[in-house]
Amino acid sequence: MLPRSADLLPAAHDRVYRALRTRIMHGEIAPGQALTLRGIGKDYGVSMTPAREALRRLVAEGALSLSSSGRVTTPELSNERIEELAALRALIEVELASRALPRAYNALIDRLQTINATIGEVILTRDAVGYIRTNLEFHRTLYLRAQAPAMLAMTETVWLQLGPTMRQLYSRLRRTDPPHYHKLIIAALKAGDEPGLRLAIRSDVTQGLRMLAN
Repeated sequence: MLPRSADLLPAAHDRVYRALRTRIMHGEIAPGQALTLRGIGKDYGVSMTPAREALRRLVAEGALSLSSSGRVTTPELSNERIEELAALRALIEVELASRALPRAYNALIDRLQTINATIGEVILTRDAVGYIRTNLEFHRTLYLRAQAPAMLAMTETVWLQLGPTMRQLYSRLRRTDPPHYHKLIIAALKAGDEPGLRLAIRSDVTQGLRMLAN
């Protein structure tokens, strides 16, 4: 028996939610950009109902803002909000890295070095979205070794809220090399240096955002 269209609704809603979530996290949508049910339905080939449910979930996660008039946009973060989210990153990601250190085997370090080399290639092309995507991949690859799924989920929610603003930041920076602190993170992992790792992570995840807030 073929499934009824109503039976396909959860799958359609989840597909739209995940696709939009990824786009927002990677900075593909600029701060303050409006999203409409009609536009989402057209982009993803779905009806209004799954589009509405996907937006509802993203608003609940802080990835989108809902005005009193019902207008949905990507958030334009205040300096105070940027500082708050940077502080959250410093707290949670330092702990994730610390927990990952005992399982930072050579294969992980090699993988991080490969991702960091890719970041260097992306920087040369001035691809802000590619930079965010590979930078987050670097961090996620390390944090998965922490085996702390609740902490990682919280971290990804922060990344999600920061996505559009991160694009604004990285579009402004004029880097020609991979992030300096990534090299320090890899060196600390190789040496089993927990204090050095904690400092490198904290510096890496806060420095750029605090530059934007100033």
